[in-house]
Amino acid sequence: MSGSASASGAAPCRFAHYFVVCGIDTETGLEPDELAALYQWLEADLHGRDPDTAATGENFEQSPLKRTFKSKVLAHYPENVEWNPFDQDAVNMLCMPKGLSFRTQADQREPRFHSFIITKEDGSRTYGFVHTFYEEVTSPQICSAMQTLYQMHNAEHVSANPSSSSSSSSSSSMDSLASSLDEADSPSPPTSSSSSSSRGGGGYDASRDTLYVSKALCLITPMPFMHACRSFLSQLHRAVTDASGPPPLPLESYVHNILYEVPLPPPGRSLKFHGVYEPVACQRPGPGELPLAEFPLGDAFSLLGAENLVQLFTCTLLEMQILLYSQDYHRLMTVAEGITTLLFPFQWQHVYVPILPASLLHFLDAPVPYLMGLQSKEGTDRSKLELPQEANLCFVDIDNHCIELPEDFPQFPNKGEFIQEISDVLLRFGLSPNGGVPPRTLTLTGAPANPGSGPSTPGRQRKAAALRELEDDGRNGNLAGEELAVLELLQGNATLERLQALAKRTGVTVARVDALRAGVKGQAPEGHGGRTASEEEELRNAKLNVQLREVFASRFTTMFADYEAFVIQSAPDLESWLTNREQMHNFDKASFLSDQPEPYLPFLSHFIETQMFATFIDNKIMSQWEEKEPLLRVFDGRIDKARLYNVRAPSLRSSNYQRCTILRESAQAIEQRLMKIDHTAIHPHLLDMKIGQGKYEQGFFPKLQADVLNAGPTNNKWSHRTATAQRRKDRHRQQTEHLTLDNDLKERYMQEARSLGKNLRQPKLSDLSPAVIAQTNWKFVEGLLKECRMKTKRMLVEKMGREAVELGHGEANITGLEENTLIASLCDLLERIWSHGLQVKQGKSALWSHLLHYQAREEKLEQQQAESPVSAGPERRKSESAIGMPSIRVSVIQDMRHIQSMSEIKTEVGRARAWIRLSLEKKLLSQHLKQLLSRQALTKKLYKRYAFLRCEEEKEQFLFHLLSLNAVDYFCFTSVFTTIMIPYRAVIIPIKKLSNAMTTSNPWVCVSGELGDSGVMQIPKNVLEMTFDSAFRPHTHISAMFKCQNLGKLTTVQLGHDNSGLLAKWLVDCVMVRNEITGHTYKFPCGRWLGKGVDDGSLERVLIGELVVPSAEEDSGRGCRTPPLQRSPSQTRRISITSLTGRGYKPTSAQIQEAIGEAVNNIIKHFHKPEKERGSLTILLCGESGLVGALEQFFHNGFKSARLFQKTVFVWDFVEKAVAYMESADQMGDLQETAEPLGMTCQSLCRYVNAINSTPRNIGKDGKFQLLVCLGARDRLLPQWLPLLVECPVILRMYEDSALLRDRSTVNALISVLETLHDFPITLETSLVKGIDL
Repeated sequence: MSGSASASGAAPCRFAHYFVVCGIDTETGLEPDELAALYQWLEADLHGRDPDTAATGENFEQSPLKRTFKSKVLAHYPENVEWNPFDQDAVNMLCMPKGLSFRTQADQREPRFHSFIITKEDGSRTYGFVHTFYEEVTSPQICSAMQTLYQMHNAEHVSANPSSSSSSSSSSSMDSLASSLDEADSPSPPTSSSSSSSRGGGGYDASRDTLYVSKALCLITPMPFMHACRSFLSQLHRAVTDASGPPPLPLESYVHNILYEVPLPPPGRSLKFHGVYEPVACQRPGPGELPLAEFPLGDAFSLLGAENLVQLFTCTLLEMQILLYSQDYHRLMTVAEGITTLLFPFQWQHVYVPILPASLLHFLDAPVPYLMGLQSKEGTDRSKLELPQEANLCFVDIDNHCIELPEDFPQFPNKGEFIQEISDVLLRFGLSPNGGVPPRTLTLTGAPANPGSGPSTPGRQRKAAALRELEDDGRNGNLAGEELAVLELLQGNATLERLQALAKRTGVTVARVDALRAGVKGQAPEGHGGRTASEEEELRNAKLNVQLREVFASRFTTMFADYEAFVIQSAPDLESWLTNREQMHNFDKASFLSDQPEPYLPFLSHFIETQMFATFIDNKIMSQWEEKEPLLRVFDGRIDKARLYNVRAPSLRSSNYQRCTILRESAQAIEQRLMKIDHTAIHPHLLDMKIGQGKYEQGFFPKLQADVLNAGPTNNKWSHRTATAQRRKDRHRQQTEHLTLDNDLKERYMQEARSLGKNLRQPKLSDLSPAVIAQTNWKFVEGLLKECRMKTKRMLVEKMGREAVELGHGEANITGLEENTLIASLCDLLERIWSHGLQVKQGKSALWSHLLHYQAREEKLEQQQAESPVSAGPERRKSESAIGMPSIRVSVIQDMRHIQSMSEIKTEVGRARAWIRLSLEKKLLSQHLKQLLSRQALTKKLYKRYAFLRCEEEKEQFLFHLLSLNAVDYFCFTSVFTTIMIPYRAVIIPIKKLSNAMTTSNPWVCVSGELGDSGVMQIPKNVLEMTFDSAFRPHTHISAMFKCQNLGKLTTVQLGHDNSGLLAKWLVDCVMVRNEITGHTYKFPCGRWLGKGVDDGSLERVLIGELVVPSAEEDSGRGCRTPPLQRSPSQTRRISITSLTGRGYKPTSAQIQEAIGEAVNNIIKHFHKPEKERGSLTILLCGESGLVGALEQFFHNGFKSARLFQKTVFVWDFVEKAVAYMESADQMGDLQETAEPLGMTCQSLCRYVNAINSTPRNIGKDGKFQLLVCLGARDRLLPQWLPLLVECPVILRMYEDSALLRDRSTVNALISVLETLHDFPITLETSLVKGIDL
């Protein structure tokens, strides 16, 4: 251990932390893979089979060459590194994710390369690069064990049933996954796996076959230097297989060199170190550049295509569950790392396992966002792959170049232009942006390899050979000897080189030399100053990578250019911020969204709710007190730079697409670093080794001498330098620790602060006992409950805040869009809860599947109850919310039937979401789900015992959190499904006190809402219904059902009749209209007569509606609620103004003026809200505290109220008389002298009044006055008409001296108040202005 201690001083700056060899342990022999066995044990336990028979791991049905055997870490150097402890189980599992694989000489044995990643608890990452090759098995015990297994397998097969298939189909989603994985590496052609002959099944016979087993060499590094590690490992392997004899130095020298003598290149510099045969170069981006990422993005784009990759990128940003699927581990890693690299400046915050070992398949059940890679079996059909949850899953089939997206998922802003820009970059590098082209994967010897791990066929080999010839010819341009000589002469001669450079600068092109140069671009050997093919490839990949990443990064720089303005810095110091993190609002989401272009909103409103965005903002806030997180530093630097070049006012946001402008510089920086190497590491050298150990034997990787590899160099000047740097760092750390929080404490706070998905960043790969799996599931349950609490709290706070504003308190801070996003994320959470611990997967939506099971059971019960006389349904009926409305049954099934009848919704996930929205709008979500889960037998049948829905206490808390949502009103169903047909019931209720509550005429009704109107509907007279109230007094009313396209929130009802028959006068109390799906009931008060010669002679009235608050006893089961938002004209106000008996109170002049100010104020506020949340303008004009009512009171003040021969005088009579006076004055020429504009105004008033009078509608005198006010407000004429009415002599006859209308200063004040409405475009509902011809 002294060696590792001495090595530790320099180690954080070392290029590699460990060198590892994994393979077969000849001491223990062939052991079945116990993780696979544990997996079978769990499955057997779930399906009620005897777990012990499965636990042996012996599976005689499967050919022994296909079985998983246990691999071991044979050696790792050094023993341990203190800041990155060696995790043996994890490394073994990820080096060989499916254990050892065996081959015979008849199978393909190409070496393969893959990489992996280990994410630690704190989110830091370590990278592993693995070179896997096949080595001959020399141990006679292992060969005979394999022979024995084959004999047992054949005997078992013959005795079973030769014609049966090799594995029975399984109901469990996980079983089919496991079996597909076991055979994924099948070495033999899938001919007749059921045939009993040993050769037919890719068998093994020790007497004539050579057995090979896989071995892995692995480097574990702190940074992803993929090309360098790949090159080093392949050279190491070549050293033992090369026919030309042993390598120049013992292998220990090279391993020791990379572990202890090769430093990490400093930021912004490049480094060269030496492999066995050729040097290896790597470079590291500078502080202002994008962080290091070497996985070839070009390959990811070639595999999936630009369009698919952008969709996958969007799913990743929105933190959906992402499953990558491919036969090739390296492809899984390339796509996973590629996607996470492109997220800059954000970082994936959830489970990240690019290669999911077979033993961890239960992780696909995780009810949290994840990004995982799953190896597929050759020829496996996607349809056979049953996944635990698919409602929110993005499934990426890499080998088939296709992607399945979740439903209703917002598009990335400017997607079209974005894809075009990416395509342009790809085309410049000669790649097709359409995807579906497997990338050229260079195998480790440099020849193009077939990327699939499938069997080799003669046809395939021929194709590969032809491809190789083509490559050698086209890319490397085999020049004739003479041309090559000329080029060598030119390249070797410095003077000629300088002349050529000079000629280029002066504009002379040296075409022939350039052509020659291009020809040998890849093939010049090292000594000629050119670069090898692999170096050329590496440079090209690096340039393509950085340019693609810049395109993505520049999107975020433009989208979030002003994000700092919306960060809320509220805490005085780090400690108080960390302590209160959960209660604090860190980002002003509503203001940020209101500042964005409309097309960006669907995506951005979802994205700013994600964990990765929250963490990004947390890092920003914490940067006040401590060093900036590196990604944030680079991003902020770019925003500052963009501001310098492009001074743009934040208010002038546009959705114009801005292309990335720094592509060339970013590629040049990398090219310069790779062309001009800054540092060269110490050459490998002979070590102080014992002679005769680790003898060279061609084809076998030797056992290395541990004692020299466990100790670092003692006299290395570089390690001395870094050791002092380390001491300096330690001193600095001790100082800062005194100043800031204890690091552990801070980490704990941060973990808690962001713990939603993070407490399960990475599954623990080592200990996988059933107890650990149970604990993992327990963490999931706790996480889901916490997420539910946070989501419901957020929904309540936002919604309450908004309703409080509408009731006159404070400021609103939620938009319809944001509300929709919150509800969508609640739907997603419910889907994840319902798919946690599911026994058997049916359909894509676990929640809808459960509902269907419930529906089937309930309908069966209903049938049985219908047959038996006694029935006791659990369904509660709503009490009568209004006279004449039959009650609606509160029923889970009824709501399901509504959804099932909606032809617009095509998928199960869509139906589940619609059902959640409907239940939420009806304030029944918690109650419905409680009802659903009350059928415990069903829940037990559908869910495993660890499932969230079977944890009683958590389930109760979860339902309670959902119950809290009943405190607010949602219209999330009505406002989203705008095109569906909805049945409505309308009930017209006459005033009961008067005997002639009935009419002989034919009534009609037209209902209008925010989304349209129902059209005029004649109501047949024979639909009279009689109901009894609580005192058993009979009431008659008219009721009618009608079906029309969703009207949205209802605003007005036009009610009228045709004045026929003897009893043509009708006194209506109100109209009630109910949406029969959501149960929302609206009341439209009237309290007036309809009929000629009574009241104001109106045969039709426009009534303004309000939502009826359910009565207390009905609402008790559903929690509390906020007061109603908007009252409509009540019957008392109507009568008090118009009848001159003055039964109601007479408002004072101050109250009247205040009411007008309030009405105008409300209209102005209406226009300041975002368009989608404005609600109904009609209510603000004609509702209770609306403009019309306030002006009516103004005109009634001091109106002479004598009843002339019992005939009521109306304000409209005054207007008509004034107009008649003006018209007669105009004819006599009195108005000729007045100023021109006044004459025009006069004409406009006369024209409007005459148009209203000549309308075919019988709207009565009050209705006409209402119409005049609305039209005047719309056309901005009210302030011009008022002086005319005031100047008119008629006023002296009809108004008392004290009337407000005769007080000049009051009228002038009114005019200036009304003029403030001129800035806004007032539009009137068609129900108000129907039949007016102007």
